[in-house]
Amino acid sequence: MNTESEIRTLIDTYRQAVMVKDIEKVMALYDEDIVSFDAIQALQFKGKTAYRKHWQDCMEMCPGPHKFDFHELKITPADNIAFAHWLAYCGGTNDKGEEQACWMRVTACYQRVAGQWKIVHEHWSAPFDPMAGTTLFDLQP
Repeated sequence: MNTESEIRTLIDTYRQAVMVKDIEKVMALYDEDIVSFDAIQALQFKGKTAYRKHWQDCMEMCPGPHKFDFHELKITPADNIAFAHWLAYCGGTNDKGEEQACWMRVTACYQRVAGQWKIVHEHWSAPFDPMAGTTLFDLQP
């Protein structure tokens, strides 16, 4: 399997693990020193312990099924490092059965660590209107 295929498999494993709320499987994909610029709750998360707590909180926000659909995935592979970016429709179903999801922008960086690909950096964001000070969650690709 080539690097691009390996990264594509890792991304699909990640997506599936989030959709079934398997926190252990999600966390196994991250490097110990992950740095994440997630879109909610904090300016940054450093390390698996901090990011695990964030993931637990996110998965508890929506007790129903999760949405985690990826579109326009582009992978740029190299020998021991790779990055990818995509548009994600993510969210979930709240306790009233209402879907709460929006489009986000994602960039992820991967590094081969001890022979295995690990996520070493993620950046999730939503566009915003600086004049109004509001996030633009209703944009469509």
